[in-house]
Amino acid sequence: MASDTATNRKLRKAIIPAAGFGSRMLPATKSIPKEMLPVVDRPLIHYIVAEALEAGIEHVVIVTSRQKGEIEDYFDEHFELDRTLREGGKTDLADRIKSDVPGVGSVSFVRQQRAEGLGHAIWSARQIIGDEAFAVLLPDMLKVGEKGCMSVMTQMYDKTGGNIIAVMQCDPAEAHKYGIVSLEGDGPLINAIVEKPEKGTAPSNLYVSGRYILQPEIFNILENLERGAGNEIQLTDAIVKLMDSQEVRACEFEGNVYDCGNPGGYVSANVNVAKRQGIAFDIHD
Repeated sequence: MASDTATNRKLRKAIIPAAGFGSRMLPATKSIPKEMLPVVDRPLIHYIVAEALEAGIEHVVIVTSRQKGEIEDYFDEHFELDRTLREGGKTDLADRIKSDVPGVGSVSFVRQQRAEGLGHAIWSARQIIGDEAFAVLLPDMLKVGEKGCMSVMTQMYDKTGGNIIAVMQCDPAEAHKYGIVSLEGDGPLINAIVEKPEKGTAPSNLYVSGRYILQPEIFNILENLERGAGNEIQLTDAIVKLMDSQEVRACEFEGNVYDCGNPGGYVSANVNVAKRQGIAFDIHD
């Protein structure tokens, strides 16, 4: 692995790719973007943006596609709603909703005009990111812990720079279902990423879990990258190529993760987030 050449760029921006069809959550996502499905009292993407801002990110770029205008509307101010709530004496609720709206210029939107994979969605935001380091947060993956996953990663980035991938431990017997990282010695440097290894061949039990900090050199790689799995431009393939010239480190997150892109994970997220918020509810068979 070549030595890292870009370690001192300030991390200010993040990309949230939200252009997918949400096919695992059909038929609900025929009319509702999966990112807008509620987890308790807020849409899923609210938690993802909040995680980025909590970590000190100043500008979130959300990559969308056709029929996802609800996402942009959600992060706008709702003057009529605010007035109605205040006139009805619901000032606390109005204040809470207003405080949830990011500041002007904190969130912008880019269209991925063709569904060509996660790597292509990231590349679509290159003009806004420019020559800066940036984070990537996959909106399917809701992470819950004492400290946000991106906050943990930015702490590491402040010390090491370079590229960082969030990883989590899985049952070794389940490693064949994930993208698994191989570490140099005791880590945290990554020397390989093995996508869905054959059973019993995984180099570790640490899987790639939907959060990244990347250097802008990856955009040139994405632009010239051959199509991979699913005939799409894959972000993992670009990261593997980036490892030829820059260091990539693993950052282990020790909280819980819920894959809200499938019904089971989505239900689990709602139940567990409700419990964390102290919401009383009954579940009957």
